[in-house]
Amino acid sequence: MAVQTVHNNAGSADNSSGPVDLGPAAALSCRECGERFELGPIFACASCFGPLEVAYNLPTSGPEDLKKRIAAGPNNIWRYAPLLPVPADVASKPNINPGFTKLVKADNLARELGITGGLHVKDDSGNPTHSFKDRVVAIAVEAARAFGFTTLSCSSTGNLAGAVGAAAARAGLRSCVFIPHDLEQGKVVMAAVYGGELVGIEGNYDDVNRFCSELIGDPLGEGWGFVNVNLRPYYGEGSKTLAYEICEQLGWELPDQIVIPIASGSQLTKIDKALQELIKLGMVEDKPYKIFGAQAEGCSPVSTAFKAGLDVVRPQKPDTIAKSLAIGNPADGPYVLDIARRTGGAVEDVNDAQIVDAIKLLARTEGIFAETAGGVTVGVTKKLIEAGTLDPTLSTVILNTGDGLKTLDAVAPTTGPTATIPPS
Repeated sequence: MAVQTVHNNAGSADNSSGPVDLGPAAALSCRECGERFELGPIFACASCFGPLEVAYNLPTSGPEDLKKRIAAGPNNIWRYAPLLPVPADVASKPNINPGFTKLVKADNLARELGITGGLHVKDDSGNPTHSFKDRVVAIAVEAARAFGFTTLSCSSTGNLAGAVGAAAARAGLRSCVFIPHDLEQGKVVMAAVYGGELVGIEGNYDDVNRFCSELIGDPLGEGWGFVNVNLRPYYGEGSKTLAYEICEQLGWELPDQIVIPIASGSQLTKIDKALQELIKLGMVEDKPYKIFGAQAEGCSPVSTAFKAGLDVVRPQKPDTIAKSLAIGNPADGPYVLDIARRTGGAVEDVNDAQIVDAIKLLARTEGIFAETAGGVTVGVTKKLIEAGTLDPTLSTVILNTGDGLKTLDAVAPTTGPTATIPPS
């Protein structure tokens, strides 16, 4: 099928100098109908309105050569540049250089949960702004540069706002991000401290996202790269690096089971995409793996659809302490359902009290203070084991996507000194 030329003025920038250099990225491909388009700042298929994602010319040098090339790279996501939509010289450019965070062998937590097949926590709180969002934003920055954007923007539940502010400051770009008006104070401060524009919208995340989607069609949006709107196909690819790192840190092996928090669902779908790429390239053994999705009960549209056996995800109004996951109309929800069912996994949810208990459990057993999204993942893992859905005899990886210092309010009411005594 011929690659169509992109004709898109919404949020566009001057890219008249010719084809962009995004390394192995070859085109944008519609996830629904397969139509292909030239690389550009677009996110929806012109034929069927399906979501677009990056298609690649993957390396052909062989798996062992590629492993050596990766091992010789920097200790951040740019070691995987041959598999990402970024130029070959990306590591030399000003960027926040996230990634290669710890994969913690969680034996203490495994004993508490009854897991005997091995348990690891991929702790992404070690990124520059203390969440996995630094990965996706770093890729989006390279796309923004390639398309000539001068302002970096987003709609955010908190973590993304901080990541965009930091990455824009480092790259010398202007930033203007939009958030719900009632975010946790820690995330508001972290988003504002980088000096960009921070705008609160009276409403929830879905209201903010709709606002940004409309803004790219407004003259105000000219020259703006919205990382999770018109740059979304590139932005989403940053989540693949989580899977690359996990497999490399496991000695180039696939985990048997992986539990992933769900907000928009993009992280889960891109982790599956990365695992399939590694299998196709011969870098890991082709064997079955199961992917499980984790949601908060107060915002669980995907979990609700999975349990009901539905293919359609019906929007919900969020009401949960896990605000980083509070997306009531997740864009990738239907694809999460497909992946969970295809791999033999599941999608489950936990309530706010279970989230707090899980945060404390992870902290007490492994010394990892997770934000509420990490509490959701640990809590769902516990629930899946108790239900017999997750096999405790298989190797399991769970994701902690952010630092608990960002969501202190969740645990503060029940956490404090065990005693106060006189200094005698």
